Amino acid sequence: MAASANYWYIAIQYIAKMMVITYVAFVVLGVLCIGLQYWAIKSRKDPPIGNNPTFLKFQRGYFAAYFLAVVADWLQGPYLYRLYSYYNFMEDQIAVLYVCGFASTVILGTWAPIAADRFGRKKLCFMFTIVYSLACFFKLSRNYGVLIMGRILGGVATSLLFSSFEAWYVHEHIETHDFPKEWIPVTFAKAGVWNGILAIVAGVVANFLAEWCGLGPVAPFMLSIPCLIISGIIVMTQWQENYGTQSVTLVKSCGTGLRTVFSELRIFMIGVIASLFESVMYIVIFIWTPVLIKGGPSLGITFSSFMVCIMIGSAANQILVTEKVQSYNLLLVSVGMALLANIICIPTTNPDDPNRNLSFLALLIYQISVGIYFPSMGFLRIKIIPDAHRTSVMNWFRVPLNIIACFVLMLLHNSSFRHGNYLIFIITSGLLTFALLLSWQFVSMVKTDSDLQNGSTSENDSSVSSA
Repeated sequence: MAASANYWYIAIQYIAKMMVITYVAFVVLGVLCIGLQYWAIKSRKDPPIGNNPTFLKFQRGYFAAYFLAVVADWLQGPYLYRLYSYYNFMEDQIAVLYVCGFASTVILGTWAPIAADRFGRKKLCFMFTIVYSLACFFKLSRNYGVLIMGRILGGVATSLLFSSFEAWYVHEHIETHDFPKEWIPVTFAKAGVWNGILAIVAGVVANFLAEWCGLGPVAPFMLSIPCLIISGIIVMTQWQENYGTQSVTLVKSCGTGLRTVFSELRIFMIGVIASLFESVMYIVIFIWTPVLIKGGPSLGITFSSFMVCIMIGSAANQILVTEKVQSYNLLLVSVGMALLANIICIPTTNPDDPNRNLSFLALLIYQISVGIYFPSMGFLRIKIIPDAHRTSVMNWFRVPLNIIACFVLMLLHNSSFRHGNYLIFIITSGLLTFALLLSWQFVSMVKTDSDLQNGSTSENDSSVSSA
């Protein structure tokens, strides 16, 4: 009895220590983020644009629906894995649920932009709110088949979120209101900053509902539903319908994109680097919860800390770009940081001697690398991939991205992987090593290319959204 009591005392002490570390890290990172964001704003050298009252009113109408949609999405991030484990599903069963979501995203990702052009972007935005609400509602069920259906619907909704809303805005901005094209990055830059802030707030709110109020991991999903309903009401009552100007079939779009991929080595290399880096990102989205959950951290606060780190990386990117550091060099730095973080996670996630505090630190470093990566990659995509074919080209590279992520997660069915997440990190480190070598070769190839020298700050900001 005494030995048992001593064990529980040590366990409670460890959990309390991990929770304290989580909250302290969140506060420290938050202060650092505010400082860097302020520095980034002060370092901007472009004159302010887009202050027209009519434009600002149009912006607010778009943000009202879009921000509610992304808040609903972010609320689900911290507790998705926890919800499935709360329903007593094993890690390999949870991996299958994640794979179903990824697979539906890649299958529908190519179709969604074309469907939005053909059937109407407003309709697709409204359809997103309905489909995602159903996906959240299905989380109430403990039936595995129903949960799989919920994940598939979630993948469909994600495809719509990241295609229809932005397409609707661009069309209204140019065709309906005839605002200057130069003002589009202003909106997307604001959206990027507020997206990060709302993600942080969503993590805290999810933590409050699930842990502080004791409502359990399903509570954030239920809160997402009213956010989605209100977003849908705004879309249907305040937005007007618009359509694509050209009728493009799926086969023609895919064929054109494939030809563009192999038309230039730079396009092929940037796509492969993106596939490798972002497939690891998808794997980390799954793996961070089982890596840290036994240490007893507050998952919502941990998620918010990750989002703060992404904003830190994004602010650092903007500051360095202002100081004339080129985006291709920042891409190399981001891949290198991600590789370092994943290598650290190999020994710290060994089931025989886990070190969750060091794993937590490594994952924070990884999220900073993600914050640096997306604006850099977005800028390079804009400069390298022709605008007319950018969507179809990136759709081709999303295929290997999702295949890699799904394949690695399905390895959790293998008994040698099931209880050793460090084996997963060995694979992700290998993928990032290949990405780093390609990035190094890419930098050597393009560093003398004047077309890839950083332009204005606003141009780099717009890439955050497009990424």
